Amino acid sequence: MIIVRILLIVLVLILLAAGIRIVPQNSEGLIETLGRYSRTVKAGPTLLIPFIQRLRKVSLALQPLEISKYSIITKDNAEITTSLTLNYLVTDSYKYFYNNTDSVESMVQLIRGHLRDIIGRMELNEALGSTSQINAQLSDAIGDLTDIYGIRVVRVNVDELLPSPEIQKAMDKQLTADREKTAAIARAEGEARNIELTTKAKNDALVATAKAKAEAIRTQADADAYRISKLEEALSQAGEGYFRNQSLDSFNNLAAGPNNLIILDKDEIGDLGKIPAAAQIWDKSSQQKPQA
Repeated sequence: MIIVRILLIVLVLILLAAGIRIVPQNSEGLIETLGRYSRTVKAGPTLLIPFIQRLRKVSLALQPLEISKYSIITKDNAEITTSLTLNYLVTDSYKYFYNNTDSVESMVQLIRGHLRDIIGRMELNEALGSTSQINAQLSDAIGDLTDIYGIRVVRVNVDELLPSPEIQKAMDKQLTADREKTAAIARAEGEARNIELTTKAKNDALVATAKAKAEAIRTQADADAYRISKLEEALSQAGEGYFRNQSLDSFNNLAAGPNNLIILDKDEIGDLGKIPAAAQIWDKSSQQKPQA
């Protein structure tokens, strides 16, 4: 009897140990009785009926998810590849586990469908330059639709939008051409500006030189005018003797020269015959005249 009691006690302890389950923090537990949902329990220890009840744990923590690259056709029939990242959490563990065989995959398909619809209404260039707008429209579109899966999407982000390789090559060529065009325009503008500045500098130099010459001529003219004015003023104050002395000095200078030039005052022209050389010339000319 003692052995039987010990065995019964051991069996009860084993059953109790097998029936104790622990639900982790920030999780919920779904208890099934003979395969049918029975109740939901919060985090902490809970007691189950061994072999009759089963515990399914559902995490309520925020979950990151990356949606792999897939192709989308734009409004102008251009193919682009996109990839997404999102964060979601379970808001209703019952809906999450029992209302769908794979709630996460259903959510991903829903998001992909809305993203195709949004980008499909855009042309390629518009889509490539509107990532923020696409994120906002996608968040508004999915809204509370994922609530049927017991999931709430906290954040969704379009990480990249890549054109097909063919389109990318064409865009690269166009970008290269645009850059070369911009560079050529910049070089031409630089050269034109350089020519303009050089021409302006030369013109300024010519103007400055002309102004300097004009100023020098004006200064010289002023100096000459001042000199003449002072000379006239001095001559107006000089006496008759000064002018006579000047005439004598001039005559002396001429006489000292090698020329046979005789200069007389108009008042002394009548005394020309008194000069010996002139008298000799007169006599010779008189002798050579033929007699009547």
